[in-house]
Amino acid sequence: MTRPRARAAAVLGCFALMALGLSACENRPAAGLAKPPVATSAENAGGMRALIAAAKREGTLRTIALPRDWADYGGLIDGFGKKYGIKVTVEDPLGHSEDEIDALKRRGNRPTAPDVIDVGDAFARNAAAQNLLAPYKVAAYDSIPDNQKDPKARWSNNYGGYISIGCDANRVKPCPETFADLLKPAYKGKVSLEGDPPRSATAFSSVYAAALANNGSFDDIQPGLDFFAELEKNGNLNPLSSNLPTVQDGRTPISINWDYINLHYADQLRDKGVNWQVAIPFDGSFAQYFALAINKNAPHPAAARLWQEYLFSPEGQNLRLRGYARPVLMDAMQQDGTLDKAAAARLPTVEGTPQFPTDAQLEKARETVARGWAKAVSG
Repeated sequence: MTRPRARAAAVLGCFALMALGLSACENRPAAGLAKPPVATSAENAGGMRALIAAAKREGTLRTIALPRDWADYGGLIDGFGKKYGIKVTVEDPLGHSEDEIDALKRRGNRPTAPDVIDVGDAFARNAAAQNLLAPYKVAAYDSIPDNQKDPKARWSNNYGGYISIGCDANRVKPCPETFADLLKPAYKGKVSLEGDPPRSATAFSSVYAAALANNGSFDDIQPGLDFFAELEKNGNLNPLSSNLPTVQDGRTPISINWDYINLHYADQLRDKGVNWQVAIPFDGSFAQYFALAINKNAPHPAAARLWQEYLFSPEGQNLRLRGYARPVLMDAMQQDGTLDKAAAARLPTVEGTPQFPTDAQLEKARETVARGWAKAVSG
């Protein structure tokens, strides 16, 4: 993305200092100062030092649907807490994107509302359209590619990956490598999704990937629904949502999920005797990012904004990378030398440049899945 060189140098220089624990960028004068609930940047809140102080006074960050084994949220939560002395609570860690949006709508300005959300970007667009999100530009906002952020700064994508097929090679022989393979009789009752596609961004993206594998397109997700209808009809679809415990005990021996989740399962379960193999299906290559956003009624508005800054900092982005997720600032970090090269080298190789659906295509696909999923798998 083209951006003014001086601005880019300033942002990257600030990040280099922040990575060393220095505060040269925290004391710059800010025009039009605002209190945390309406601050649109750290500078607007009085600088990083003022934002940190306000967040420490709040002392708590309320999150929802953040499993510790998802894109290294365990490391991020621990790192944020240690760095700033702020307690992070996680409600419903196995919840899905739609559950997060429902929580914002139901709880309004109650103290039990989530401060922040992490949702598939299609769900983030929907939340922004419902006026649920607070505009906020992290320090690295200008370095985030234009197609990975809201122009009004109500959400920004933070990390992403590719839909993959995970398989317990001790229980399934041979392991499937493509969507076409999943239809084979050998996989009867074995193929699981991470959740329900109308509510889960991961499962929704799995339907999109299946559509691309079956002559669909970003404009036409229906072939993906048809694929899962066939999978259900021939008995291969397992109704149980997959997660680490179900993978470990063999209840979901084949799981369609993001590559960073399946790769993490492989690491976590290797010492427990599970041989979890991961394939990115070449017939349905689909990449997507997850968006971070602040609840406009966040009970802890300073902590919410500081959390965003942390997750878009080199420290936060490299923790994503160590959890096999692709940080949205990866290109910028390669250029400024802050990228963890060893962690980057562990990422699976994927051919070609990922393409992403437009807002209109995503909304059309979400509506199609919302209307058609139950019918597709009703049997």
